[in-house]
Amino acid sequence: MARTWEGVTGRLSLVLAVLLHRTVTGQAAKRRLQHWRDAALRAAYRRGVPVEVIASRTRLTRRRVRTVVAGGKPPPVDGAA
Repeated sequence: MARTWEGVTGRLSLVLAVLLHRTVTGQAAKRRLQHWRDAALRAAYRRGVPVEVIASRTRLTRRRVRTVVAGGKPPPVDGAA
C-alpha cells in the first residue's frame, strides 16, 4: 500500500515541478521558483518517477534533470575543443 502512495505523491510532486517551471518570471522570482521546482523534481525522483518522465514533462534535458536530482550544478562547458 505504501508503494501506491509513493507513486501518487511522486506524480503530484512532478505536477508541482511542471507548474513552477512554466511560471518562472523575473530574476528574483526565477531563482526562488527554480529552487522550489528543483526541490519538487528531487521529491518526484525519490518517489519513483523516472528521469525520462520528469524530463519530458518539464521540457528539461535528461542531463539537467539528473544534475538537479543529484543536487549539483552542471559541469562547466569546455570551449577549447
